[in-house]
Amino acid sequence: MTLPPWTAFLPYIEFAAILVVTWALGRLVGLLLSRVIGQTMPQVSAAAGRLGAVTVWVIGGVLALQELGVSTDIVLLVVLLFGVAAVVALREPLQNIGARYFSDLYTPFRLGDVVEVAGHRGKVIEINPITTVLLAEDDTLRSVPNSRFVQEVVTNLSPQAWREVNVPFSVGGGVDMPRFESALRKSLGKLRLHLDPRFPPVLMTRARSGQSTDLTLTVLIRRPEERDAITAEVGKRVADMVARAQAGRY
Repeated sequence: MTLPPWTAFLPYIEFAAILVVTWALGRLVGLLLSRVIGQTMPQVSAAAGRLGAVTVWVIGGVLALQELGVSTDIVLLVVLLFGVAAVVALREPLQNIGARYFSDLYTPFRLGDVVEVAGHRGKVIEINPITTVLLAEDDTLRSVPNSRFVQEVVTNLSPQAWREVNVPFSVGGGVDMPRFESALRKSLGKLRLHLDPRFPPVLMTRARSGQSTDLTLTVLIRRPEERDAITAEVGKRVADMVARAQAGRY
């Protein structure tokens, strides 16, 4: 009895090798996504890690089946249908997570402000990736989806809230923070004619890890008609200072 040549088993060997590599990459991608997203959105980090691992397994599975000569058209169609169904099912959470990013940049409120949106009024006590939690006047908690703050008119009832400009940004973990803050304040000093001299700029740390530090710069302006111009100028100066800090040129 003649045994088949070893090359006959080559597709099966490649099939097994692809599955092993897929397993390793799936675990690595899932772990990296969980850690990276967990620094800013810990509530969804585990789900993001599982989604990344599943995506790697789908790609690896299709490649492995191709090595065996199996047609992957049906597999790709099923994956596409499941992907569309997942996007439809997760539409609301994805909208809220996206709206959270835009509210950071464009919605003038922060923790402690009293706001009114979509018929709900209360003090902002928490802003998470999915909802903003308000403490109403009757001591009840109201969770408002973040997408409402982009779709609806938001009224900030806090006194003189229009004067506050918040600029969120991130810097690398190797940046010398005291030196960076000193250089940033010096740069903002050139805007002193447009800022309220009674309240100097405040730099607050939102999150910190070995790779980066998430910060928020808060300044108070003098005149409401200058809000857009000052916001753009402050953002430009912050971006320039971050670039200098990353390059070691303060």
